[in-house]
Amino acid sequence: MRMHHFSLATAIVLAGNIACAQEQVLNIYSARHYPSDEALYSGFTKATGIKINRVDADDAGIVSRLKAEGAASPADVILLVDAARLWRGEAEGLFQPVKSKVLDDAIPAQLRGKPAADGTSAWYGFSTRARIVVYDKIKVKKEDVDTYEELGDPKNKGKLCIRSGSHPYNLSLFGAVLEHLGEPKTEAWLKGMVDNMARTPKGGDTDQIKAVASGECGIAVTNSYYLARLMRSPKAEDQAVVERVGVVFPNQGTWGTHVNIAGGAVARHAKNQANAVKFLEYLASPQAQEHFANGNNEWPAAKGVKLSNPALQAMGGGSFKSETIPISVVGMNSVKVQQMLDRVGFR
Repeated sequence: MRMHHFSLATAIVLAGNIACAQEQVLNIYSARHYPSDEALYSGFTKATGIKINRVDADDAGIVSRLKAEGAASPADVILLVDAARLWRGEAEGLFQPVKSKVLDDAIPAQLRGKPAADGTSAWYGFSTRARIVVYDKIKVKKEDVDTYEELGDPKNKGKLCIRSGSHPYNLSLFGAVLEHLGEPKTEAWLKGMVDNMARTPKGGDTDQIKAVASGECGIAVTNSYYLARLMRSPKAEDQAVVERVGVVFPNQGTWGTHVNIAGGAVARHAKNQANAVKFLEYLASPQAQEHFANGNNEWPAAKGVKLSNPALQAMGGGSFKSETIPISVVGMNSVKVQQMLDRVGFR
């Protein structure tokens, strides 16, 4: 009789194991810390039945973790929020190449990893954010800040507020400028910005916008979605900030405004590779792209997505001229830029 119970228990365990084996899962390591993204994940699970397990960390933490875990890593999909970090992940062999007609048709060539000889790419951008300039409408003329170069011009001495030069958003902007201006001019420009600072770099992009509104600085650099958040905020104090500042998409007369990306890749040792590609293709779908725009005020990366976000529409609806240098090149320049920052004392 005891034998019978034992075999029944064993059968139950085996049945459970089979059910677990059949359950479709996807393990995501994400540097996107936007509460609005929950709807993205639940939308994918609802559409596919694939359950998502997520680990949240910053870009650097995810890269470190992948290296430490090696082939034992459970990660299937990596989501990062910066071009330089995506390039570094690719350079360090943390991603596997992806071949997908869906992704290639949807995502413009300059917003994905450099294609290999077999047509595969190591990563894809799914949303973009412009690196814009805000200025004090009372004290500063728009024409004095309508190019990135002017941020380092002596006419703006004592006016500039900016977050740390080593922050990925700035490293990518500076990497783009390096591509346009070359090394000597870029280093001189960075030194000019240090000379023009109203205060030592501190805080995030929203802090820079608020510092302009309070009169502490005349000009600041921010990602577009931080300003869009304030524009959409119901708080009176946020509306007062928006009212005080002007906004410029720099370099409209030359190479265009710098855009950075949030993107995704399939982890090198992904155990659920097919599900991982399916998820990346889902992120390129009109439904998910619309979510990036409305949920986190980012510009959609996929072609032909219509915008209904009032803040993004107020900022020109994405019709500004953006630079066209490949994002992968911008990432590649980050090491040189960091050395320049050290030399000119840009903290």
